[in-house]
Amino acid sequence: MMKNIVIYFSTLFLLTFSACAQTKSDRVILGKSYAQQELKSSLTNKKQHNVIDYKSMIIKDSVTAINMAEPVLFSVYGKSNIIEQKPYEAYLIDGYWLINGTLPKGYMGGTFLIIINAFDGKIIKITHGK
Repeated sequence: MMKNIVIYFSTLFLLTFSACAQTKSDRVILGKSYAQQELKSSLTNKKQHNVIDYKSMIIKDSVTAINMAEPVLFSVYGKSNIIEQKPYEAYLIDGYWLINGTLPKGYMGGTFLIIINAFDGKIIKITHGK
């Protein structure tokens, strides 16, 4: 009985996993030439559809802001260094997310600071205290 249950769930798992697997061979790849055309068009044609309208924020919460900031901070300062500065402080001030690390009480040193425009996601500043 137990063996049948294990076999059933193993088969179910494998079928589900294999049905969800995707490879490049079953996807349409637009290519670098298409990407170059889109970039050129985006930089020259300001009237085309764009979610970024500078009237409404696209980064509306601290979780999204932190999820955008971490990969950049990891790349610049090292993942372990940034993770050690958790919990982060994140404040939305005048349309900008200011996110900085924290230090344990009694520790001396500096933490990172990153400022992100909440309307377009542009990074305004990245720094780290000493």
